[in-house]
Amino acid sequence: MLAQEAYSALVFGVVLLVMERVLARRAAADGTGSQFSLGMMLVLGALFCTVAGYFALQPMMVAARAGQGSLSFAQLHALSAGFYLVKLLLVLALAWRNTVLSPSPSS
Repeated sequence: MLAQEAYSALVFGVVLLVMERVLARRAAADGTGSQFSLGMMLVLGALFCTVAGYFALQPMMVAARAGQGSLSFAQLHALSAGFYLVKLLLVLALAWRNTVLSPSPSS
């Protein structure tokens, strides 16, 4: 189940990154922003948390269960939960930012 979440988070993260890149390019062309926007940083942060949490910490947790490594399973699990919490906050901030800052449709 964690593998499905990790890979789907990567896919959705890349899609969001492309969408944010398009929005940033438009803003830069209009002279109202940079090509590297806050939205892109939020998405990149969420992608980093996914990669660090699943692809770096999960193998270390397996080794810790076998009694290997310098950190205990509980310590690694706490780090993994921390990365997940940070990812959740970054995605919530991105959703809030895009909801609040999106232009209202013309009537």
